[in-house]
Amino acid sequence: MKINIAIKKAPPCLAAAGALLAAAWAPNALAQSNLLARIALRPVAPTDAATYGMPASTETSGGLSTIAVGTPAYIEAQVNIAFPGASVTNVTWSLTNKPLGSAAMLTNSPLGTNVPIYEIWDRQNYQVVGARTLLRPDLSGQYVVQVTIATTTGTTNITQTITAGSYLGWNQGCIACHSGGLIAPNMTSWTNTEHASMFTRSIDTQVGYSKNCISCHTVGYDTSATEFNGGFNQVAAEVGWVFPSVITNGNWAAMPAALQNVANIQCENCHGPGSTHLIFDGVLGNTNAICVSWDAGDCGQCHDDAPHHVNNPEWNNSMHAVTTTDPAGNATCVGCHTGIGFAQRMSGPVAVTNTSYMPINCQGCHDPHSVTNLHQLRAYNTVTLADTTTVTNAGTAATCMSCHHARVAATNYVDTTAGSTYFGPHEGPQADMFLGVNGYTYGQTIPSSAHTTAVTNSCVTCHMQATPASTAPGFLLVGGHTFNVAYTNGPTNIQYVAVCQQCHGPITNFNNIVGGDYNGDGIIQGVQTEVGLLLNQLAVLLPPIGQAKSSLSINSSWTKQQLRAAYNYEFVANDGSLGVHNTAYAVGLIKASITDLTGITNSTGLMTSNALAFYEWQNEYFGSATTANAAANATPASDGIPNWLKFSLGLNPTIPGTTNSLGGVVWANGTSLVGNNSTNTVEIYTAAEVAFNTQVGVTYQIQSISSLGEGWQNVGTPIAGTGASISYLTQTRKNVQQFFRVMQTP
Repeated sequence: MKINIAIKKAPPCLAAAGALLAAAWAPNALAQSNLLARIALRPVAPTDAATYGMPASTETSGGLSTIAVGTPAYIEAQVNIAFPGASVTNVTWSLTNKPLGSAAMLTNSPLGTNVPIYEIWDRQNYQVVGARTLLRPDLSGQYVVQVTIATTTGTTNITQTITAGSYLGWNQGCIACHSGGLIAPNMTSWTNTEHASMFTRSIDTQVGYSKNCISCHTVGYDTSATEFNGGFNQVAAEVGWVFPSVITNGNWAAMPAALQNVANIQCENCHGPGSTHLIFDGVLGNTNAICVSWDAGDCGQCHDDAPHHVNNPEWNNSMHAVTTTDPAGNATCVGCHTGIGFAQRMSGPVAVTNTSYMPINCQGCHDPHSVTNLHQLRAYNTVTLADTTTVTNAGTAATCMSCHHARVAATNYVDTTAGSTYFGPHEGPQADMFLGVNGYTYGQTIPSSAHTTAVTNSCVTCHMQATPASTAPGFLLVGGHTFNVAYTNGPTNIQYVAVCQQCHGPITNFNNIVGGDYNGDGIIQGVQTEVGLLLNQLAVLLPPIGQAKSSLSINSSWTKQQLRAAYNYEFVANDGSLGVHNTAYAVGLIKASITDLTGITNSTGLMTSNALAFYEWQNEYFGSATTANAAANATPASDGIPNWLKFSLGLNPTIPGTTNSLGGVVWANGTSLVGNNSTNTVEIYTAAEVAFNTQVGVTYQIQSISSLGEGWQNVGTPIAGTGASISYLTQTRKNVQQFFRVMQTP
C-alpha cells in the first residue's frame, strides 16, 4: 500500500492555538521543511497502562485539548519518521502562558520511551523526539505550551494551547444552549443514545455492575485529580454517596440530583469540561475553549480496555486505521478515505469539505449524537451504487457499501473510457460483487451465489463476527472492528470461518468451500484456487498476450475488447475474496471475458484452462487465431466436427472425421489417440461424470433415470467411501437426457 506523508490537521478545538507550524523558523527553514514537526496530546487508555508497565496511578486521557483542572495532559513532540533522528540535537519544553495566579508547571511524563504514539497511522508516519512532558492545570483558563526543536539545519518553535475548566453536566450546563435554541446546535438527540443512560440503567439492573465500571460511565471520574473540577467522584464525596452494595431498581432514583447531573456518558466525556466554553474572553459559547476531536483516542479512553472493551484495539489491527493518505486534499476522495470526510458526506452537502487526512475511525462510521440508525451508524439499510442499483435491505452493511463499491457504472464506463494506468473499477468493489451487479456482462445474465440473499447484514455478518476469546490465537486480529476474516503475519495464518461453518460445515479455511471445476482442468479444488486459476487464464489472454502475470499494466494501446476483459479482471481481483463473496458472479464474469477474447463459449465443452494452448493451436494450423476457420466452432474440414473438439483430442482440424450411428466421433487416416497408423480408428462417445465427496465407512450407489419419476436404475456397482472425492464416468451415448443421483448407506 502506498502511503504518503501528510500533516494530520488539528481538530477545531486546536484552531485557536495558532497555526500548527507557524513558528519561528531559522534562516535555513527550507532545509527544515521535511521535519513536519507538531505537538501531540497523547491519549492514554487503560490498555496502555497494562501493556507498557505504567504506574497504577496513571490517569486515562482522551488526548483532548480541553481538560479538567487538576488532570493531566500528556504532551509529546513528533516529527516526520523519515527525518533522521540523529539530526535532532535538542528538544526544549516551556510554558509560555497561563492564567493569572496559576502555579502550574511542566513536569516529567510517566510515559516512557517504550510507549509508542497512540494511533497506528501516526506510528507509521511520525516519531517522538525528545522527552515527553506533562501539564496539570491548576486554574481554569488557557495554557500555551511551546516546544523548541533544534536540528543540525535549524531551529523550530511550535505552540499548543490547552484549555482547562470544570464540569457542568448536561442538565446544569450544556442543555442551556444545546436544547434547540438558535445560538447552538441542538444535541437533545444524544439523550436517546445508550451513552446517555448507561449509568442509569446499569446501577439499577446490570448484574455484576461494580464500582470499577463507573469511571467510564460518569463525567470526570478521576480520583487522582489534584484540584476540584466538578467530576463525579468529587461530587459523590461532597454529597456523601457511596456505591450501593446491591444492584437493584431504585438505586438511580436515590441518588442526589447534583450527582445525577454528572452521571452517564455525556457531552463533556468526549468534548472536555465546558465551564470555560460557556463564556470565555467575553464570548458566550466560545468555540475556542471546547474540543471537537476526530481522533480515535477520544473513544479509546474507554473503549481501549482489553480484554473486555476491545473496539479500539481491534480497530488498530484493521486497514481502516491505516488508510492511504493519497486522497488527502482531494474533496472528491475524502468522502470515503477519511473519517471526517465520510461523516460530512453522510450528513449531506457542506459548505467546505474537510480535506485533511484522518483514518476511518469510530466517529467516521458512528454518529455520537444520533440514534436514527442502529448502532448509531451514519448509513443504514439503504445505499445506491454507481450503476444506480439501489439496495434497500443492506441493514448495518449499508455503511460498508457506501464506500466499498466500484464508483463507476461498468457498461458506460468501459465503453467510453480509454485505457490508462487508472483504468478499471475502484479498488474496493465488494458491494457490487456481493450483490452480483456492475460487472461488464456482455449483455448476458450472470447468476449470483446464495450469499446475496442468504447472509443477513451481508458484510457485517462475516467481517464483524464476534472476535475470538482472549485466549484464542485470533483475539484482536480477526472479527469485530478488525473487519478481518483472515490474518497472516509470518507463520501466523488465521482463517476465521466460524460464521461460515453454520452453512458450509466443519471447514477450516475459506478455500475448503468447494464449488466446481471452474477452470476446467479436470480437478475440483477450493473455490479460491479455482477462481485464482481462472484469473490467471484471463491474464494470459491480455497484453502482453501469452505471458503469465499477477497484475495488469493497462495503457492507451489496449483495444476495447481487451478493456472489457480488463475491467472484469480488476473487478474480481480488487474484490479480494477470490469468489467467496459471490462465486457464481465472479466465475461468470471471468468466463464471459475469456469467451469474448477467444470465441470459446462454455457450451462448446472446451476446458478454459486450455485457452492459451488453444490460442497457440489456432496459430499453428491457421496462421492466426482471428481467421474464420480458426474459430472454436468452425468446421474447416466440412465434417461437422468443431475445432474445439479436435483441439481437445489433439487432432488435425483440416482432416475430416465422421460420426457413426451411435453418435460416436470416428477418425481415420489422421492423427488419433492411438498413433498415426492410417488403419487405426478411434470412436469417442459422450459420457457423464458424476463426482461426489465420500466418507470412510459409507457405501455409495450411483443411479440414473431418463425422466424424473419412479424407476431409478443402478449404474455400476456400489462404491466404498474413501474420505476423498470420487469421480465416476458413465457413458450416455445417444440418450437425449439422463439424470443421476448418488444414494448412500451406512
